[in-house]
Amino acid sequence: MFRIMKFPVVAMLMAAPLCLQAQTPMAGMPMAPPAAPEVGAMAPDFTAQGADSTGAHTVSLSALRGQVVVLAFYPADRSSGCTHELTKFRDEYSRIFGAGVTVLPISLDSVESHVSWAHDAHFPFTLVSDNGGKIASQYGSLMTGRPYASRTVFVVGKDGRIVSRDLRFGALDQHAYDALTEAVAKAKSE
Repeated sequence: MFRIMKFPVVAMLMAAPLCLQAQTPMAGMPMAPPAAPEVGAMAPDFTAQGADSTGAHTVSLSALRGQVVVLAFYPADRSSGCTHELTKFRDEYSRIFGAGVTVLPISLDSVESHVSWAHDAHFPFTLVSDNGGKIASQYGSLMTGRPYASRTVFVVGKDGRIVSRDLRFGALDQHAYDALTEAVAKAKSE
């Protein structure tokens, strides 16, 4: 027989934050990342190591000015949700992005991990290594107290301004890909 204990609602509400907060940040990682840049704001610039199936190279957002750029932050190489997301980007590249768009998936994984995964998966884009989480932090995409980027997507217009942002991109939700396709089309037409 189950015994139901009665707790006052106030006690339950007071206890809830305790179980939600107690994650300690990794050394060098901020306790709470800055807020994500708003639509219309200049996209924070960065220079980092990127990797594709041929090897590593340097990637700079400012060098891509004049193009539509999609920044897709994701938690980890080869994890199930991230694999689904990036293989969908690969398989539906022409439908979702099309010509004239640079897609830069970004995670905290190493360049070596990116090179290996890009080679195995034949990705048509460069995976960016955000060593230390600085880029994810600039975009409000660093998980608080965790060594991962959250799944967020930003569309940066040709002028370097953020045209669209999805702060909870649903890797398994077709509506998220449809909304991204519309945002990219809008950015290309401006």
